Amino acid sequence: MSTKTPSEEDILRPINTFTKKYVALYAVSALALGAFLVAWAYQLQQGLIVTGLGDWGSGGGSTWGLYIGAFIWWVGIAHGGIILSAAVRLLGMDRYLPVARLAEMLTLAGLSAAGFYILVHMGRPDRMVTSVLGHFHITVNNSPLVWDVTVITAYFVMTATYLGLTLRYDVHRLRDQLPDYLEPVYKIMTIGYTEKEDEVIEQMVWWLALAVIIMAPLLLHGGVIPWLFSVLPAMPAWTGAVQGPQFLTIALTSAISGVILIAYAFRRAYDWEHIFTDDIFRGLLLWLGFFCLLFLWLQVQQVVNGSFLGPTNKSVATDAKIGHPVYLFSMGLVSATLAYIFAQAIRPSLFSKPRAIVAGLAVLTGTFLEKLLFVVEGFLHPTFDIYAATPGEYFPSIIEWLSLVGTIGMVVLFFLSLSKMVPVVELHAIEHLNEDHAHEDTTAATEQEVKA
Repeated sequence: MSTKTPSEEDILRPINTFTKKYVALYAVSALALGAFLVAWAYQLQQGLIVTGLGDWGSGGGSTWGLYIGAFIWWVGIAHGGIILSAAVRLLGMDRYLPVARLAEMLTLAGLSAAGFYILVHMGRPDRMVTSVLGHFHITVNNSPLVWDVTVITAYFVMTATYLGLTLRYDVHRLRDQLPDYLEPVYKIMTIGYTEKEDEVIEQMVWWLALAVIIMAPLLLHGGVIPWLFSVLPAMPAWTGAVQGPQFLTIALTSAISGVILIAYAFRRAYDWEHIFTDDIFRGLLLWLGFFCLLFLWLQVQQVVNGSFLGPTNKSVATDAKIGHPVYLFSMGLVSATLAYIFAQAIRPSLFSKPRAIVAGLAVLTGTFLEKLLFVVEGFLHPTFDIYAATPGEYFPSIIEWLSLVGTIGMVVLFFLSLSKMVPVVELHAIEHLNEDHAHEDTTAATEQEVKA
């Protein structure tokens, strides 16, 4: 464990340093996003049919595919990220305070990627204005998809407010050490700020965190998103009350995995071993293991409910899912991760940061594949098989795969850009770590005096 004391200079290092590795990563991420934008431009020119997802479905009858699967995945990462941050603040989990802001930023990045998928899958983005926003008072009462857009927008505003309130404290106190060329941005962020508001802001952030914790199971990834699927009786692979808890566990496992990867990247890039400590990674892994266990348990609930003397249409859909190589592979990834986390909890010597990274990547891959298969299989096995005579099977087109690469690039660009503007670790976290160091030093000195 590092004995180095965290400082303001540490959290300002990403803003004040500029390396070749940063430029290279920025270029690669921009190239990934650019490649998808070119592919999307081609889709806009030719129509959504270039993906095989036309009005009558692709071969086999799946009218939704990777676009919607990735949309759910990104929304889950976003919702899980803000739940993680809210739990840290609401439950006093100060141990994880250094990664709280990363989780908040991950929420904004994930929601941006998810919102982008809505535009991409609409085929014609202008429909967002002409069909959704222009007739919102009608569509919000009749279309569950518009509820989805509404909830995501509300959550984005809440998270941006949540993050902006905590940034005011940091920007005001670190202003002299921040770059002058961003002065207009900092002025807007701290407009009307006085130190007297700190106590009020702290209370506001607490109430926002409480709202997030309440909304998550009721309206967000435990509510509106799974309701889009679970209340459709013609799609037996989707129906069932278990979808809400299932989506929520996927959100939390994905978000924790994402935070592990991002925290490790910043730790390695800026020598933050004393900020993102091994203790934080161990704790995040244990939470990841807990939610992986819930995820697998709920999968068992779905499988048993669908295959044991269930209705014929439900049995057919369940048998198709559990026999699919993609499902077996995704469950294998999550199960292997759970086994490793359980083993390293019993034998701490098995822990290492590279293994934590592999665990995070395995879970993110497994949850993405599970959501992709969930969407597609739901369409392929409806109660009324209207596509029975349609030949072929669904497989994502190159444009759809590029969308995944592009949105990952977009999220990386989001973090790279934001890390040059504001601290990605909040000042309160540094102050808390310094208090802990001071307490440890005092305790050690007292013990030495007692021994003497």
